[in-house]
Amino acid sequence: MFNNILKNLSILKKFLFINLIFFTIIGLFTFAYIKNVQPNLIKKKSSNHIEVINNTIDNLIRLNVKFVEEDIRSFLFSTRFLFQNLDRVIFFDNELNLVGDTDTLDLDPRSFSTRLDTVELEILNEKITKEITEKKNIDIGNDHSISLNDVLFNYAGSKNFGIPFTFTQEEFNKFKLTTIKNVMQNGKNIGYLAITENANDVKAAIDERKNFIIRTAFAVGIVILIFSFVLNRYFLKPIKNLVSYTKTIKNKNPKTTNIDTLKLRNDELGLLSNSLDDMTLELQKRITHAENFSTDLVHEIRNPLASLKSASEILHDTSDINQRIKLIDILSHDVQRIERLITDYSQILKDEVALSKEKIKKLDLEPIVKSVVDDFNNIHKLKRGVKISYENDKKNKYFINGIENRIEQIVANLLDNAVSFSEDNKEVLVKVSKSNDNKVIINVLDEGEGFKEKDTKKIFNRFYSNRPDKFGEHSGLGLNIVKNLVDLHHATIKASNRSDQKGASMEIIFPQV
Repeated sequence: MFNNILKNLSILKKFLFINLIFFTIIGLFTFAYIKNVQPNLIKKKSSNHIEVINNTIDNLIRLNVKFVEEDIRSFLFSTRFLFQNLDRVIFFDNELNLVGDTDTLDLDPRSFSTRLDTVELEILNEKITKEITEKKNIDIGNDHSISLNDVLFNYAGSKNFGIPFTFTQEEFNKFKLTTIKNVMQNGKNIGYLAITENANDVKAAIDERKNFIIRTAFAVGIVILIFSFVLNRYFLKPIKNLVSYTKTIKNKNPKTTNIDTLKLRNDELGLLSNSLDDMTLELQKRITHAENFSTDLVHEIRNPLASLKSASEILHDTSDINQRIKLIDILSHDVQRIERLITDYSQILKDEVALSKEKIKKLDLEPIVKSVVDDFNNIHKLKRGVKISYENDKKNKYFINGIENRIEQIVANLLDNAVSFSEDNKEVLVKVSKSNDNKVIINVLDEGEGFKEKDTKKIFNRFYSNRPDKFGEHSGLGLNIVKNLVDLHHATIKASNRSDQKGASMEIIFPQV
């Protein structure tokens, strides 16, 4: 149940709810502590009272002191040491007459009428306390005005007669503790002994604990409120903005939540905001890229499909052998074209997935390029007599930051394109060099017909092909793949016609390491 309640609450509400439960538990423990601390403190003092009473009774019996004014006065003078740590000791005879008082050694009779706000019983239980304090002779009205004589009278008539009885009094901001007990001699009750002590230290200790707890609770409450405000203002509210931002992106709504302010923060939320914004832009770019690519692919496939449909319909209706052969060639050609488009498209998608998992590192470019050149020489030199040469400007190392297999793919695609535009027994030259500012450059030069386009940037567009029939057909995706891989390495690629002779030049410039 508790988990279900928390699950549906916000972080701030969870925080406040948990603190409420915590405060409630602490409050209950505090209440229990305050309730028990006073009886414990009183018990310590009442134990001392009982010890003094027992010693006094022993001395009274040993000295055979009678409960009359003269004997008690003499006893008080002779045993004054017994009561040094007490405020007042009072003696009553069996008829509840005052016969001795340490405050007034002249033994003038007096009536003790005090306000009993609380009655605490240490040795007796609450039932016994109730029995003693609810006798008919005790006025238990709203003012709780009870005399010591009344308490003694009810104590004498209770079934717990003979057991020490302790209670507290509050009078004029004074907290008093009183313990009473009867005195037995030869099995006969001869009087009563009452010890009264100012116990303001007990009350002060209790009040101090209460005030400390109240102040602590108030201070903690203020701290929690301040922390809640800070938590909501600087953490939860920004998180809500980020959530709102993601929802607008999910629903493809115009951006109604601005996180530019969050992006300026130098803490984890600032990093999260920047990462989220970068991820969003990257996702949007990928989605746009995929949508455009899919649109282009559908457009490119539509023409051969239309041709396939028309050829198949004519083929169904014609019986001319020569025409049927031509139609079959068209069908085969269109199927191959569609197959090339799908294969190259699938390769691009695989490359994009693989690129997201690959890491860029420092590479020496020369052995990578030479390896690809050697592989192409072994294939095309024997097949068509096309020679692929390699040159460098004889500098020691050509370091770049890149992905090795992707660099191989770039060089291989450029060489494949150059060879496809070359006639038999021609040469393709690959050059690796360094610029004055230490940028590494790869040049691929062929001896083909060069570019007819004035705007050579077009050749990197998807599905773009302006290839003469004699050089065969391509999907128009090869150079687009190269462009994407070059962009991944933060490099640039340029296409142009050679200035020294007939042919095309492809130049890749890698940034300085």
